[in-house]
Amino acid sequence: MSDASPMPLPSDLQEDRPPHASILIPVKNGGERFGTVLAAVAQQRTDWPFELIVVDSGSTDGSQDLARRHGARLIEIPPAEFGHGRTRNLAAQLARGEFLVFLTHDAVPAHDRWLQNLVDACAMSEDCAGAFGPHLAHPEARHVTRRELAEHFAGFGTERRLFRLEDPQRYRADEGLRQFLHFFSSNNACLRRSVWTRYPLPDVDFAEDQTWAKTVIEAGFAKAYAPDAPVYHSHDFGVWETLQRNFDEASAFRRHFGYRLQPSLGHALLVAGKLARRDAAWLAETGLSGPALWRQAFGMARIELARVLGHYFGTHCERWPRRLGRLLSRDQRLQRLTSDPHFSR
Repeated sequence: MSDASPMPLPSDLQEDRPPHASILIPVKNGGERFGTVLAAVAQQRTDWPFELIVVDSGSTDGSQDLARRHGARLIEIPPAEFGHGRTRNLAAQLARGEFLVFLTHDAVPAHDRWLQNLVDACAMSEDCAGAFGPHLAHPEARHVTRRELAEHFAGFGTERRLFRLEDPQRYRADEGLRQFLHFFSSNNACLRRSVWTRYPLPDVDFAEDQTWAKTVIEAGFAKAYAPDAPVYHSHDFGVWETLQRNFDEASAFRRHFGYRLQPSLGHALLVAGKLARRDAAWLAETGLSGPALWRQAFGMARIELARVLGHYFGTHCERWPRRLGRLLSRDQRLQRLTSDPHFSR
């Protein structure tokens, strides 16, 4: 591991005080969007100093120099040492802030008060372990992607709010409530250092953020939602990558939470049909009609089928030959390729 000295961020020049918050970003071959993220971080206006720490795991596209130019403290690790929870914990160990703010290298703060608002939400209550903000779709994203993200985060409300486990009996019986309470995203999140010290992020291959949130919620802490701290973060995956990512999600949810996202193939196909009809209706609302509508609706139907099949295969991952599991898992593919310096995570 190597540690490069940083240039000062604008907030570091305001006052000679330790940083109140630390922004922590893991990166590998972040590309042009990583530069956009760093520029947005540098423009943050806060009432206190903050620092920026970037952990690079073998970039070959100049991400390291980009981080240095934007005032980051750069930590470099071998690709094989990367882990979603492990690498974020490394950054947190090196951070000086009372609040640990996690971004990914493709999550762009949407405005210059993003950081202030996210940290303020986490500081709402002494028992608040962490806060998360919404994801906005990039302007070029599919209409269905934009609509899904908007509706998902609308479910948490339009005002800052704390969520706690208030009804243990219902929590045990209601899988939907459990999923709602432990939803968390390290793409755009703030952790209180004193809680992180007791409950670091788990070293798992998927869903380290939601696994952590489940632990702290069940330990009696609250989480906060900060609707005024959004980032632009979305992906329009193709059919195969959609299947792989949902395979990993379903297998991790079965392993860490006991969920069966798709209990049977028949159920999965019914869900795919419902999602395809929903997507077609959303596309029609944009004014599409005729061949253009059918073309886009058919494309989304293929994506939705890949999504539910990924969930089905992941839910029953113990049934399949190990070779098939390796083929279907994007995370296992990443682990096999960590020694390749040209591979981007």
